Amino acid sequence: MQRVLSLVSTKYADLWTGAKAFYKVELIVADGGEVVLYAPHIGEVCVTHPQVAEIGYHCRDYFVAQWDRFKTYPWADLAHSTLLRGAGTYDGEERCRVAVTLATGLSEERTRAASLTYRDPAGIDPAEWAADPETLVVENAGEELYRLR
Repeated sequence: MQRVLSLVSTKYADLWTGAKAFYKVELIVADGGEVVLYAPHIGEVCVTHPQVAEIGYHCRDYFVAQWDRFKTYPWADLAHSTLLRGAGTYDGEERCRVAVTLATGLSEERTRAASLTYRDPAGIDPAEWAADPETLVVENAGEELYRLR
């Protein structure tokens, strides 16, 4: 699958919990593909872990290569950060296997500050996306784990 539009369940109130809508579909997305989290109701990165917004979202190798810079952050925050970026490499430049785009209630500025791509949720019509054979639209995303057969 080249692209997934994850329609994030309204029971997820922030990215901390809504990240499930990415990591439960990441495995079925082709290298260089994209997961779009559609969640206009999400307006916070994480209320209980505010440092996540400061750290941003990165692949594991990003943190490993710069451990001295990140070793004092709560490790749960670092682990969560990798869940919303997935697989990737870092050699001075971060290269993630899959692009992550947020179409949420977060502003473009806050989205980009978290090292993610922004898309205006008002411009997304899930029915239109479902008509694209290269796109899978997942309702209540985050509820089921997707794997390749």
